[in-house]
Amino acid sequence: MTTLYIDADACPVKAEAERVATRLHVPMVLVCNGGLRMPANPLVSLKIVAEGPDEADKWIADQCGPGDVVVTGDLPLADRCLKAGAQVLRHDGEALTLANIGPRLATRDLMADIRAADPFHQGGGAAFGKADRARFLQSLDRALTAALRAGH
Repeated sequence: MTTLYIDADACPVKAEAERVATRLHVPMVLVCNGGLRMPANPLVSLKIVAEGPDEADKWIADQCGPGDVVVTGDLPLADRCLKAGAQVLRHDGEALTLANIGPRLATRDLMADIRAADPFHQGGGAAFGKADRARFLQSLDRALTAALRAGH
């Protein structure tokens, strides 16, 4: 059965994901270290993991598999989920795949090295906006519909 997993601690599209999951009748699991309220929606569950770095990521990577969709901005988690057979979407709706995750991880590592070498180097992406939310909604709808059609 298809499940939607949300890396929920810093996810700006939880409400949008819940709308799509509810419309398609797909169970959704919010995974975090705490601080979220239990959802009223019977299709949405809350999994609170132990405190500690990457505990939510470990849990999601251990649970997901073929037919599942994972929403995360964490590239190492995305890599693990893709290798487990899940589809992965970023918060802006971009689909991460086995074909594009390698270069993404390499760029992430390069930027970390640049920031370590030059503490005054300022990075940061554009602000998250309405177009990103709309793109996310469309991408999530496509991903979950494809998983359901495939019989997961």
